[in-house]
Amino acid sequence: MSETFLHRLAWIVVILCLAPIVAAALAAFTGDLDTWRNVLSSVLPRYTANTLKLVAIVAVGTAIIGAGSAWLVTVYRFPGVRILEVTLALPLAFPAYVMAYAYTHMLDHPGPVQTALRAMMGWGPREYWFPEVRSLGGAAAMLTIVLYPYVYLLARASFRQQSANAFLVARTLGRSPARAFWRVALPMARPAIAGGVLLAIMETIADFGTVAFFNVQTFATGIYQAWFSLGDRAAAAQLALCLLAFALLLAGLERASRGRARTAGRGGRFETMERPHLRGAAAAGAFAFCFLPVLLGFVLPVVMLGVMAVGSGQDLFSSRYLGFMSNSLVLASVASVLTVLGAVLVGFRARTRPGRASRALVVGAGLGYAVPGGVIAVGLMVPMAAFDNALDAVMREYFGIRTGLLITGSIWLMVMAYVVRFMAAALNAYDSGMATVPYNLDAIGRSLGQPGPGLLRRVHLPVARTSVLTALLIVFVDVMKELPATLILHPFNFQTLAVQAHRLASDERLAEAAVPSLVLVAFGLIPVLILCRTLGRDAQSRRAARLGAAISAG
Repeated sequence: MSETFLHRLAWIVVILCLAPIVAAALAAFTGDLDTWRNVLSSVLPRYTANTLKLVAIVAVGTAIIGAGSAWLVTVYRFPGVRILEVTLALPLAFPAYVMAYAYTHMLDHPGPVQTALRAMMGWGPREYWFPEVRSLGGAAAMLTIVLYPYVYLLARASFRQQSANAFLVARTLGRSPARAFWRVALPMARPAIAGGVLLAIMETIADFGTVAFFNVQTFATGIYQAWFSLGDRAAAAQLALCLLAFALLLAGLERASRGRARTAGRGGRFETMERPHLRGAAAAGAFAFCFLPVLLGFVLPVVMLGVMAVGSGQDLFSSRYLGFMSNSLVLASVASVLTVLGAVLVGFRARTRPGRASRALVVGAGLGYAVPGGVIAVGLMVPMAAFDNALDAVMREYFGIRTGLLITGSIWLMVMAYVVRFMAAALNAYDSGMATVPYNLDAIGRSLGQPGPGLLRRVHLPVARTSVLTALLIVFVDVMKELPATLILHPFNFQTLAVQAHRLASDERLAEAAVPSLVLVAFGLIPVLILCRTLGRDAQSRRAARLGAAISAG
């Protein structure tokens, strides 16, 4: 196996990643114009309005919660801050649709909150008003409390790396802490906050489970309804093209905001400065602001799902549920291994042959992250179904054999969709590990007689072992939680935990849906706990640095 062969494999990976995106666009353009006119006049305005409203609410909510909590835990000291700066990342373990199941059970009319309210006040069923959780506002709230950690993590990293000198100068010039934050710290962290918000927005437009459960009509639900309920593949492809254009616009904005980020000044960073203590009402307010997202985004849903699961009568260890778990684990394992292998090939090509072609290779491989799973599924189903039908026609005519749906009805089409969707996550994790490896190691390896494959096997992979394992874990959990692509592509006799949870919740069997939902949350906790462990080590290192400085001063 030569280095040139590995480079060709990298190009094949990128072509496979781009194929469903191109296929979805071609299917939309080659569809019936009458269908497109009907889409424009009937459903498109409603889908566009609902999607934009959802995006606007989630963007504002995640920015306020994520940036505000990141600032408080980075700059100030108050009771519970050491725990909060770690646990603020925990809601990231929840799929948004699982959060929706928990809160619907809790806040719906027969749920414990309204039942207790009626018993306490003596009200009848129609004698009071209560916010409707199954609404666009409810879907936005679920997505906000699940996705704000994107903003929190990026903003926290940005605040910690900022120079504190500018902030301190503003304070000495008479600015209050709030005004110094608005005028100095926030503008310097704007690229990181914008990047986190745009990541949350891309997850919002890709979400299907939450909006479908709350009956909010968006592009994601429209694609699924057009494909399955109406049987109109042309309309599904055209809606997918609209969503694809919006997603690519957001991806461009995210890349531009990341490209404009610069190191904000020199001098002492916030992470090395002695943080002021908050006391009294200020401390209570800071604690409440940071604890409320953890309470709403992790503690309450876990408790509610646990109560629901105990009373559901579902046996997690029955042969049926073991089959669901086995299917999910096999699917996630195969997809994660293939995705990381593809990411390693692309990353190796980009490192050994830097240039415009390699940069284009990386961008093309990672484009699927900005594309919702429903779009990728449509882009795979249209050409593969045509291929299967053509092959079946040829085999029947010449050999009298019915081949059926060889590719369309297999799990390998699902695996390909996952590879396309999560290639960027694996590539970013691998690149982060390789970024710490100096290029002279490559030259040393080649001088010792290690060609391309040997260099990858004996130098790159051992050094980036932790990053490769991280990439495997991230993709594994993402595949476990992925819903739109799984719903569209899964064979009829192949059920996963995500599909089972969605099916039970769609039938209003929320207590039974809690069992597979809890398993999904447990798997989602794995990378989040690793992240929390990293955050905890950062906090310990800062405390050790302050202790060392105090000892030196003494």
